[in-house]
Amino acid sequence: MRYRKSVLSAAIVTCLSFSAHAQEADKNAVDLDRVVVTGIRASLQQSLETKRNADAIVDVISAEDVGKFPATNVAEAMTIIPGVTIDKAYGQGEKVSILGTDPALNRTLLNGQSIASGDWNMSDFPTRTFNYSLLAPELVGKVEVFKSPEARLDEGSIGGTVNISTRKPLDMPEKVSINGRVSYGRNDRVDKTDPSASAAFGWKNDAENFGFILSAQSSNESIRRDGIESYGTVTAKNYRDGVDGAAGSVNNTGDDWSVPALPDGKQPQKPGTCQGACADALNANPNAVGPSSMSAHFFEQKRKRNTYSASLQFKPVEQLNIEFNALKIDANFDHMAQSMFAWPGNTYGGLMTLTDVTIKDGLITSGTHKNGRMVFDLQNRRAKVESETYDIKADWNDERWFASTHIGRTKAEGGPKQVYGSFLANADYTWSIENGPNKPGSLTIHGNNPFTDPEAFRMDGGYADPWHTNPPAEGNWASGWGGNLVEKPTLDKETYGQLDFGLKLDSPVYMVRAGYKQRSHETGQIQRGVTLASIQGYGDATASMFNPRPLPGNYLSGFSGYGDLANRFTIDGWALADYIASNKWLAPWQTAPVPTTLGNAEFARNTWTIEEDIKAAYVQADFSFDRLRGNIGVRYVQTEVGSGAWICTVNNPKDCTADKYEWRVKPSKYNNALPNLNLVYDATDDLVLRFSAAKTMARPSYADVSSYLWLSDQQQTGGGGNPDLKPYLSTNLDFSAEWYFSQNAILAGSLFYRDVSDYILMASREETHWNINQNKETVYRVDRPQNAGDAKIKGASLAWQQNFGMGFGIVANYTYSDGEATNGRPLPYNSKNQFNIAPFFENDKLAARITYNWRDKYFTNVSGGRDLWTMDYTSVDASVAYKVTDNLTVALEGMNLLDEKYHSYSGTEQLLRGAYLSGRRYNASLRFAF
Repeated sequence: MRYRKSVLSAAIVTCLSFSAHAQEADKNAVDLDRVVVTGIRASLQQSLETKRNADAIVDVISAEDVGKFPATNVAEAMTIIPGVTIDKAYGQGEKVSILGTDPALNRTLLNGQSIASGDWNMSDFPTRTFNYSLLAPELVGKVEVFKSPEARLDEGSIGGTVNISTRKPLDMPEKVSINGRVSYGRNDRVDKTDPSASAAFGWKNDAENFGFILSAQSSNESIRRDGIESYGTVTAKNYRDGVDGAAGSVNNTGDDWSVPALPDGKQPQKPGTCQGACADALNANPNAVGPSSMSAHFFEQKRKRNTYSASLQFKPVEQLNIEFNALKIDANFDHMAQSMFAWPGNTYGGLMTLTDVTIKDGLITSGTHKNGRMVFDLQNRRAKVESETYDIKADWNDERWFASTHIGRTKAEGGPKQVYGSFLANADYTWSIENGPNKPGSLTIHGNNPFTDPEAFRMDGGYADPWHTNPPAEGNWASGWGGNLVEKPTLDKETYGQLDFGLKLDSPVYMVRAGYKQRSHETGQIQRGVTLASIQGYGDATASMFNPRPLPGNYLSGFSGYGDLANRFTIDGWALADYIASNKWLAPWQTAPVPTTLGNAEFARNTWTIEEDIKAAYVQADFSFDRLRGNIGVRYVQTEVGSGAWICTVNNPKDCTADKYEWRVKPSKYNNALPNLNLVYDATDDLVLRFSAAKTMARPSYADVSSYLWLSDQQQTGGGGNPDLKPYLSTNLDFSAEWYFSQNAILAGSLFYRDVSDYILMASREETHWNINQNKETVYRVDRPQNAGDAKIKGASLAWQQNFGMGFGIVANYTYSDGEATNGRPLPYNSKNQFNIAPFFENDKLAARITYNWRDKYFTNVSGGRDLWTMDYTSVDASVAYKVTDNLTVALEGMNLLDEKYHSYSGTEQLLRGAYLSGRRYNASLRFAF
């Protein structure tokens, strides 16, 4: 019999950190950590060695590799790993999906522990998805992606677990280390260059038993996103008949007061605007669907991220290791999002204005409108995220046993403060999606064009009470809606503590370990603000009052066939903010509104908190017998959840004043036993076979399990949470074969299977809520998460890595993932096909790499009862670096070199939801290391 002894056993005894987050790769760190990584080839070799000796299915990116990928955050450097995909809604990687699973079903850990995250967008809600835009690449010591679990690792992942390890002071090759980078970045859609800088100082004593690393990074980036959008969908029946009593273009056209009354005293109906062939098309295709709006989208953002970190390590005796880590992130994401659009699907200004229509194969592909509704919305937001993480751990490790303790706290606060202005106009126009998806949508305006006339766009001044007339006065006028001031502070925090203990045995079972961990987590958001209740003649300001200017000359470059969408203006959003905050828009009888949560039903519905107490215990045995090795264990987890929200205590929502709300917490509790088995068979010296079987679980997203609710009173759609959700449960099976056919080379194949019960998907249903605009209860179509039954994800991946000699090499992989729920529903973020290839060249002076990523289309969500999809996406990045001296390197990086279009659609590719271009990004840098 051959037990796992000698070099590997010594590495285990000497280096394993033994806390529940300690990575299996650390068993081999003795030799690897003494290698001075100097280039791409050396870092790939290190990653291969770590992968080969791991007892789980793991992929690794070293610090050197992260630094040499063209990337502004860690997520973008991970795209070269088989089965890892990222979503680039704003041109950068922010959400990571592993093996075809929703990003919310994967966990991201920092040094084996949770890291608090935050959101900057008003439309985002706290989830379990980590926001990778917060994390600077310079922090990374290595990134490990565990595709198969071990009992000692934190639960909560179905696709995989990402562990980001920061650098350790005593692993530095030199006593003193100084390194950093100064760089300048530029987006080809933004006429501005942004500087960034980072520096790290490390020191350890001569005895190499005490050291520290201090680092700071400052990153600045200007982002711009141009696009063509459509908000929601509309049916031919809506055009024909109107919605909820409002007029249509054929029927229910309203009373015609321009002609005499009928003999019975009633007024004749107005003639429908849609007649002849137009009416015939609507009557023949009542269920045909089309875009509710056609919008010219413009988004600008300035991202600033300051990151500070400290790491201290102390080994007073050989057996005792003490580490302290601190991380602070201050990030600002101020941005302006604006849309100028025709709104043919508007209930009170669009549905009754149709004069011509084209319908093909159940899709409304174009429409012409007479005096139809136009809208200009501008949202200026101050947005920030502040995150702090502190932890301390101590390990005792001798020849026969080990013990470890790890305690810490992580907290993130932030959220946007929004100024929202909305202006209305009317025009004759024709919209079309006939040439989509290549030409996503177009708008042609006939006659006077409000897109170029700021005076034509005016805030809604309301309307006269039916029993009164002009001029507006107190008691005879219903106010309009001109915008709002809204704040949405968010909180995400966790405290944790764990204990681990293990015995080392001179037998096939060479280690038995057990541990206990407790986590207390709180996540939530508050929404408060004021509404601009504008009155005609007082608050109905025009866009011309706020310093209008044209958009940049390259606006919508890269698109074609868009008609008049690019010919438009913008305004000074902060001048608008000053106007709203000054209360100059108030009518004499109005009083200045006070920002509130309970004074507005919408804000009360969007204020909630989730509290979780999680207790976990595990036992794991690590074994090695002849050529077979691995581990077996079980993790038992108890989760207690409290979902808190404001609840109105009266039956009639109209009477729900601030004193009628009560804070209520809905509790839930569940227990899960999660066994797992990892087997590794070294079939030959070059061939490694792996098998893993495990029960895993993932908790519902925080927002999904909350009681939040949002409603669109004009569209009569909405979305909300569901506190009754149960966790995802999955049976995971993985098999892989790795052939190390030459030095620093691998050809690997894997099969994976996820059988998930209680899968959570969005479902649309009709609900009755109070409609503020109509001052009555109406029926809304509301999207809520539901445990939709079972889901299965099955697939395979192939990976190839090789150095060809003379400095040339390649990394390539392909992943196939087939996932769907038992009812045939698609699974969020599951791309059926994914392909990555990264050829590189490196010698003593020059290093260059091109990275090509392609992912298939993928489903993202449900909106208004229709599935939203994102089209296939290609990304090409490149980098070249030249070592001027042993201490100085200059580098040039290019990201999103194809300026790929991020295109989402509703059900069918021709039915646009949003198509966006974010620009190519370039970065020039000087790296130094002493």
